[in-house]
Amino acid sequence: MTKIKSFLNLNIGIILLILTSNSGSLKSQTLVVLGTLQDGGSPHMGCEKSCCQTAKSNDFVSCLGVYDDSGSIMIDATPDFEAQSRYLTRISGHNKYSIFLTHAHIGHYTGLMFLGREVASTKQIPVYAMPRMKTFLEQNGPWSQLVKLRNIELNKLHEDSLIKTLDQLQITPIGVPHRDEFSETVGYSLKGKNKRALYIPDIDKWSKWDQSIDSLIKIHDYVFIDGTFFSDGEIPRPMSEVPHPFIEESTKRFSSLDRYHRNKIYFIHLNHSNPARNRDFQGRKIIESTGMHFANFGDTFTL
Repeated sequence: MTKIKSFLNLNIGIILLILTSNSGSLKSQTLVVLGTLQDGGSPHMGCEKSCCQTAKSNDFVSCLGVYDDSGSIMIDATPDFEAQSRYLTRISGHNKYSIFLTHAHIGHYTGLMFLGREVASTKQIPVYAMPRMKTFLEQNGPWSQLVKLRNIELNKLHEDSLIKTLDQLQITPIGVPHRDEFSETVGYSLKGKNKRALYIPDIDKWSKWDQSIDSLIKIHDYVFIDGTFFSDGEIPRPMSEVPHPFIEESTKRFSSLDRYHRNKIYFIHLNHSNPARNRDFQGRKIIESTGMHFANFGDTFTL
């Protein structure tokens, strides 16, 4: 009987060793915040105020990364693409990645220029884009050269259609109302092996959307949403030209959610002028006391 038990224990140990050695396919994905700022970054061109005079050098334009043992992706290609891709490579161990684009405003796609022959001269980097965005890249230089030289390989997305990437990471583009001069605009729902994240860096106003942000918050575990401006009158120009839900508006709207759901919210895509960039700003402290958060470069989350 003792020999039988020893034999069983030995075989169980071997099975556990095999499972452990192959556990890469069982691991969750890691989501990392690669930037939290609005398209112009900080210091912002033309700004002489203290918000840019004391700007930090360790944050970049709004972007997310996701990685696991099988590879990595970036959501948006920002003007800070070189530093962000370098950081993602360092923490993920992968020097290749796929890119998912949200729309054709400068902070969200112009980083593709670093993939061209003047810089990295990459080979067929997969780039996922909605139909108008894909056509925009194909028909306008210098982006069309990236396609012609096969520095990138464009893949067409469709709203609400699921794409599988990495090790079973599911990504679904969700259309949002925004200033769509050159392309449509989407956010992304990401479903990992255990948790879900929502990323909406740009939207005009929640009231203009045919979907309920409150309902989407309830079915996701992490929610990264447009926090461009804190309040009306923040910049010296008509803010109707660059409509976004003010953080004051969003926090008022989300006050009806219970704390469990408010705790999922992370404001991202903050303009250089946004006082909430300052962690000592009283308005930010009040919002954080209700359970909501502000995304920070390097924050990681398990999916």
